[in-house]
Amino acid sequence: MSRQIDLILNGKGGVGKSFLCINFVQFLKDKSIPHTALDSDNENSTLKRFHSDAGFIDLAQPRSLDEMFRALERTDLVVVDCRAASTDVLLNYFAAIDLQAVLRVLDARLTLLLPVNHEADSLDQVQRLVEALGEKARHIIVRNQVHGESFALYESSAVRVKLLKKLGAKEITMPRMENWLVEALNRTNLTATAAAKHDGLYLLDRQRLVTWQKRLYAELEGAADLILPTKGVHAAT
Repeated sequence: MSRQIDLILNGKGGVGKSFLCINFVQFLKDKSIPHTALDSDNENSTLKRFHSDAGFIDLAQPRSLDEMFRALERTDLVVVDCRAASTDVLLNYFAAIDLQAVLRVLDARLTLLLPVNHEADSLDQVQRLVEALGEKARHIIVRNQVHGESFALYESSAVRVKLLKKLGAKEITMPRMENWLVEALNRTNLTATAAAKHDGLYLLDRQRLVTWQKRLYAELEGAADLILPTKGVHAAT
């Protein structure tokens, strides 16, 4: 019956955090899984642009981060889109509140969804988070295929061995979406679910979105035990 907090996090910008969060939140809506979504980017607010019902937390105000935990009073699942360069802020906050103690009192679990790409900087950020949090959190590596399907740096890294063999992490893939479809979604502020039913998009492009979404949803369902509250694990199937 554990509650669940999912942080979509990597201090490196441009690794696909917001894109993943937008589609993860849509996955939860499409599966009728109760949740609270929180945006932490006060400059771009990408998540709120696509999901107007998302809340907001200000990373510059430590007490504002408390909303990640207060939201568990309303729903058993909280999803947070963590803006770039937020690693230090979050680690300092977790140290100040004694993360493990808070999770224990709330009967909650914390999972980090960590997008990686081909760049060394994205892997360095994962390394920092794993070293700092270790077994205090659970981990999912999200291979973002937007720039290609090669993840040689990550696959040969020591942190991958630690994640898989010592921390029980899972790996999932976020398939590449064609550039013109990403542009269409951003231009219209439509999620893939809404755009797939929108007459303004060409029939075959709508079908491409349906196919892409099915692939991503299958990946998320494969990690349901790490990203959903215990009592909601079977709701995605």
